[in-house]
Amino acid sequence: QVRLVESGGGLVQPGGSLRLSCAASGSIFDIMGWFRQAPGKERELVATISNGGSTTYAESVKGRFAISADYAMNTVSLQMNSVKPEDTAVYYCHARVRYRLISYWGQGTQVTVSS
Repeated sequence: QVRLVESGGGLVQPGGSLRLSCAASGSIFDIMGWFRQAPGKERELVATISNGGSTTYAESVKGRFAISADYAMNTVSLQMNSVKPEDTAVYYCHARVRYRLISYWGQGTQVTVSS
């Protein structure tokens, strides 16, 4: 049974920093990452990282957010720096099962950027 558990969300002031973490279990994964969904908007990619270390970032977070992963431990983290009010959203951890190409999602963690 695949399970993804997120932690680290909360309230942060504009310009501040926050770190999200996700622990996955139950399978072997080849891509892990973060998506987010703001009220009234569709879920969008934030950043992903493959088991080979290749990363992908949304243009809106490049230079501010950094994704890292430990595939031996099945953990992925997102370091969010210089956050903006438009970063406010529910952030979802994502993991894709290796060879089967099936995606799984965490329950989501709220990030609110406000003064």
